[in-house]
Amino acid sequence: MDAKTLARIGAVIFAAFAITAAVIDASRKPEPSAPLAVTPTLAASADPLAAELDRCNTLGEAGERDAGCLAAWAKNRRRFLGEER
Repeated sequence: MDAKTLARIGAVIFAAFAITAAVIDASRKPEPSAPLAVTPTLAASADPLAAELDRCNTLGEAGERDAGCLAAWAKNRRRFLGEER
């Protein structure tokens, strides 16, 4: 066999494979999407720092200018870095 014939046979096999894959994909039933998992937040946090950080989170950009938020973030950094016990 020459190279031209082998190339044609390869192209026919590839086309048959592509058509088969397309038919199988088109015949599938769409899977229902899973509902998003929502984690409930506790209304009253046992940790006052966590409650303050949540409040600062709701402020958005205004939290950058809030003294309470700046203090809470500093305390959280110290706690994370192990400087506060």
